[in-house]
Amino acid sequence: MDGSFTMIGLGRMGAGLTRRLMAAGIEVNVFDVQSEAVDALAKDGASPLSGLEAITDLPAPRTVWVMLPAGRITEDTIRQLGEMLDPGDCVIDGGNTYYKDDVRRAGELAKRSIDYVDVGVSGGVWGLREGFSLMIGGNEAQVERLDPVFAALAPGEDAAPRTEGRKAEDDRPDRGYAYCGRTGSGHFVKMVHNGIEYGLMQAYAEGFDVLRNASSSLRADDLCYDLDLAGIAEVWRRGSVIRSWLLDLNANALNADQHLESYSGHVSDSGEARWTLEAAVEEEVPVPTIAAALFARFESRRQSSFGNKLLSAMRHQFGGHIEGGGEAGPSVPAEPRD
Repeated sequence: MDGSFTMIGLGRMGAGLTRRLMAAGIEVNVFDVQSEAVDALAKDGASPLSGLEAITDLPAPRTVWVMLPAGRITEDTIRQLGEMLDPGDCVIDGGNTYYKDDVRRAGELAKRSIDYVDVGVSGGVWGLREGFSLMIGGNEAQVERLDPVFAALAPGEDAAPRTEGRKAEDDRPDRGYAYCGRTGSGHFVKMVHNGIEYGLMQAYAEGFDVLRNASSSLRADDLCYDLDLAGIAEVWRRGSVIRSWLLDLNANALNADQHLESYSGHVSDSGEARWTLEAAVEEEVPVPTIAAALFARFESRRQSSFGNKLLSAMRHQFGGHIEGGGEAGPSVPAEPRD
C-alpha cells in the first residue's frame, strides 16, 4: 500500500488490528492517549507517534484508522484529523458508529477532498488470532487501494467451508471481508449484525436458564433434573443444529463456573440494537426478536437471573466487556475451539 498507515486507539481491538497488520508486513504508526499502550506496540515494531499532529509529517497519502468508542471522542478525533490532513488522505472509522453519522462526516471531509471509509469490525479479542470480519462502506476507489489492509485483517478463505455451489466474481466475502457500498453501508451492516447477535445471545441465555431451573424448587411438580449444564453445552457443540461460536463461549463460561457466581447479571448494551430497531421502524420491518432481546437487557438492570448472568459471561468471553459497560483487563478467555 502506498503512503502511510496510522492506527489511533490501541485498546483490545485497536491493538489486535495493529498486531495483525504488522504480522502481515504492513508498517503501522500508532497513537493513543495512554502512553503504555503505545509503548507496548512500539516494542513489537510499531512506529510511535507523539500526538495527532505528528501524522502530518508522514508520507502521503495518509490513511488514518480511528478505533475508538463511538461517540464524542471519535467525533472530536475525526474533526481534528479533518483540519490537519490533506486532499487525497483517508480517514477510516472502525468503531461501532451510527451509520447516519458516517454520511455527515463523509460530507464534511469531502469539502477538503479527504476520503472517509466506514468499517464494521467483528472478531472481538479473538480477532488477532482468528481474523476480523469486516463490513466496508465508502469510496470504492479508496477501498480498492486499501485492499491489502483489509485482506491482512480478514480471517481468510480457510476460516469456513465454501458455500456449496457459490459462484461470485468478488471473492472478498469468501475471505471474510466485503465492500457493502456507499458511505455508511459498512456500519449499517455491522449494526444489523449486532442486532442479530443480541437475539442469538438471548435465546441461548433463556434456554440455559430453563435447564438450570429444572433442578430447582421453582418447579411445581416433582419432575426435577440435576443437569450438567457444561456437559450439555459440550454435547450441543458437536453435531447439533444450534452449534455456533457463541455456544462455544457459553461452554467456556459454564466450564469455568456452572453457577456463574462472578457475574451479577447486569447486561449492558452498546447502542447497535437500538439503532437496528430505529432502522426497522423507518423501513416498516418487524423485528420482534431483536426488540425483545434489547428490552431483556434493560430488564436485567432491574433484576438478575441465571440467563442474564450468562449474557454477561458471553459478552466478557467475546469482547472482554465487564458488567456495567466498562472494559475488562488484559486477561484472555479460554480457548473457543477444540
